[in-house]
Amino acid sequence: MSIRSLNWLKFGGLVGLAFALGLMFAGLLDLPTTSLAQSRTKKPEASEVIPAAATQPRPASTGRTPAAASLVSLSDAFAEVADQVRPSVVYIRARRTERELTQQRLPRGLEEFFGTPRRRNSAQPNEPQVEQGSGSGFIVSDQGYILTNNHVVDGADEVTVRLLDRHEFKAKVVGTDASTDVAVIKIEPRNDVRLTAAALGSSNAARVGEWVLAVGNPLSENLSFTVTSGIISAKGRGRLPLPGATNLSIQDFIQTDAAINRGNSGGPLLNVRGEVIGINSAIYSPTGVSAGYAFAVPIDLARQVMDQLIAKGKVERAALGVSVAEANANDAEAVGLDEISGVRLEAFSNDDSPAKAAGLQPGDIIVSIDGQKVEYVAQLQQLVAFRKPGEIVKVEVARNNGVRKTFNIRLQAQQPVTQLARGGDEEEPENEEARENASLVRDRLGVSVTTVNSQVVEELNLPASTRGVVIQSVDPYGPADGLLTPPSQFGVEIITGYDGKPIRTEADLRAAIRATRPGAIVSLSIAVAGENVQTPTRIVRVKVK
Repeated sequence: MSIRSLNWLKFGGLVGLAFALGLMFAGLLDLPTTSLAQSRTKKPEASEVIPAAATQPRPASTGRTPAAASLVSLSDAFAEVADQVRPSVVYIRARRTERELTQQRLPRGLEEFFGTPRRRNSAQPNEPQVEQGSGSGFIVSDQGYILTNNHVVDGADEVTVRLLDRHEFKAKVVGTDASTDVAVIKIEPRNDVRLTAAALGSSNAARVGEWVLAVGNPLSENLSFTVTSGIISAKGRGRLPLPGATNLSIQDFIQTDAAINRGNSGGPLLNVRGEVIGINSAIYSPTGVSAGYAFAVPIDLARQVMDQLIAKGKVERAALGVSVAEANANDAEAVGLDEISGVRLEAFSNDDSPAKAAGLQPGDIIVSIDGQKVEYVAQLQQLVAFRKPGEIVKVEVARNNGVRKTFNIRLQAQQPVTQLARGGDEEEPENEEARENASLVRDRLGVSVTTVNSQVVEELNLPASTRGVVIQSVDPYGPADGLLTPPSQFGVEIITGYDGKPIRTEADLRAAIRATRPGAIVSLSIAVAGENVQTPTRIVRVKVK
């Protein structure tokens, strides 16, 4: 073997030895035996399993988190509802002459949505002034029928309607109903204009907390066809001191915090499906603009009124012939109710009252009509008012000591309640003995009173036949606080009965109180006298100390 061949043999041996040593060294270090690309498909041992989010590649960014996607869906829903309903909403101008304008004003803070009126001065000094206001409404039929508020068009001698596409129509008033603040007007369809009717939903099915949209014309035509959003804040709101409201008014408002202002009156309140669930009617605001408290007439109530106005031009209602108020905790305890619910019968509206003839009594708590539970006054009104006079209803009542009775009552046509006279100023007991006697009434009932005599009748301008004791003041920390009312510009309250026994003098009242055990709940018959009184008598339950 040549030296050259021997050298190559030595070189090959060294290379082989180096390779063998390299393999052994790699085994000692436990280095990976596969490439990076192969490792992605290797099935790991149980101890090697790690979260999928750490091993899987991150998806390409869409620009939205799941929460953002939900908000986008809600935003899209709002936009679709707005697109769908805005062609149905109309702008209304109502022109009234001065002789037809009412002088009623809202209490401070409560505002209707009628647009800011503009008065046109006449060149002739004796010519009646003209006032023009604006409001909203929405189309409910391709025949041109439009729903709005009574106060938007009441007394108007000219009504103009403008659509979203700026076409204008002269409208006629089909009918109005002050008790619900609902009105129907009509425009004549034209071939060149498409009338889009809004979809009507169910206000009974609407829930507190649901999203709603309001569409209308706030602050006149400069902000016409405005859309705002909010939620349903509450349902069944009533007892709002709106102008012209009487005991016959049906107040069952939906409360919302959607931003709405003057001029929104008559516009629709919608759910997220684009269905009308209410007619915007009033706001509560110390400034006259939106403060987050708005009220809408429920569409279920408005629809019943609308059907009658279209069919007859007026609303005919049935009645039980009673004056009522919502039951309180004392009422529930007195009649043995498990919950504070129902409507208290305070008085009969007339001598021909069918409820009186059937056997109902003042102080009864009406708990159901034809088996349907009654929880508050407006609900009772709706269950009864839209029946036909002469129809018979089953009225279930709760009485003292847990007595339950059901009466069949034939409804009568609804009649207005006669107003009584104006009240006057309060008086103090005239001597020490009277003050000492009065302390019993003050301490246990929480009121101070004076007997109705000829002098009181004259000073308070009461009917000559009035008998009882006038409430002069109410202890703000006493049992009657919030239940009885001291004299005011709205009238005076007179105690005429105590647990069914007549009260004619302070002595009668003191004797009745002395015979009452502490903590007992008594029923007081209260006659109310005043210029704007709509409920002449009522029953109030007070827990005596």
